[in-house]
Amino acid sequence: MSSVNTPILKVKSLKKTYQVNRAFKSALQIQALRGVDFEVRPGETLAVVGESGCGKSTLAKVLMKIEEPTEGQAEVLSHDIAKLSSKELPSHLQMIFQDPYSSLNPRKKIQDVIAEPLRIRGDLTEAAILEKVREVAQLVGLRPEILLRYPHMLSGGQRQRVGIARALTTEPKIIICDEPVSALDVSVQAQVLNLLLDLQQQKGLSYLFISHDLGVVRFLAHRVAVMYLGRFVEIADRDTLFKSARHPYTQLLLKSTPNVKSSSDQAAMEAGDLPSPLNPPSGCTFHTRCPHATPECKEKTPELRAVGPSFVACHWAEKIPAFQSQVE
Repeated sequence: MSSVNTPILKVKSLKKTYQVNRAFKSALQIQALRGVDFEVRPGETLAVVGESGCGKSTLAKVLMKIEEPTEGQAEVLSHDIAKLSSKELPSHLQMIFQDPYSSLNPRKKIQDVIAEPLRIRGDLTEAAILEKVREVAQLVGLRPEILLRYPHMLSGGQRQRVGIARALTTEPKIIICDEPVSALDVSVQAQVLNLLLDLQQQKGLSYLFISHDLGVVRFLAHRVAVMYLGRFVEIADRDTLFKSARHPYTQLLLKSTPNVKSSSDQAAMEAGDLPSPLNPPSGCTFHTRCPHATPECKEKTPELRAVGPSFVACHWAEKIPAFQSQVE
């Protein structure tokens, strides 16, 4: 059994490179993950935030073995994920997908959608599988009659509850949540987030919560890891990050969050666009958008290091004024 201090998920130097083939030209390399290190503790929610294209979803796909890593290692409950079979992995690690419709088989009844991980694992009788399906459906607030319906007959919130129920059937200790509420109406988002919190308390679950919505992250996360072009640039506990963000990119994200005291459009305009991962900047990859950049930033890649209670990948983190968020 894992102790309180033993990480549920441990990732070391994880890299993922894609090759882009071009007609009559040499192939290009996209480094979607550029050496990612982190841990998720028992009962903790670690949120991974960043702009679209920064590598968040690639991280989820690699951990779920949808994609193979180029380098590095990931362990769940001290098991090397690379050595776990497709039957073994769901008992340790499961995933809730962003789109609650496209992630469900439209030709299957809800009870069969939820039962699928157990049938793949193949260690229970059909009667035991259906009993487990009814149990998790009740746990996530799905009425019994819904189990005999098809995905197109359900609302977005109900479909996402189906996705959560499916993830719970194998009783994993950690669940990857890949933007699980971004496709839902605001009122339904709150219901799903509260459900995730309740399940965490009841089951002692850990979450790797991938999101671009800092309001959602502040509500749910215990710690936050900020990703930029395939690397983590800041990791801190939630309150520290929102009260005194140290990395200029984290500060940009906080400034870009709509609130009554600042213009998100103006903040985004000042920062410019995310560079192409096909041709990332040298040195610190954020230097092309950073108001504090120096010649050293263009030449030397900063390592993630302790700065006060946070870990920050910035040469000048101690000298840059901390930024306090207005997110509520």
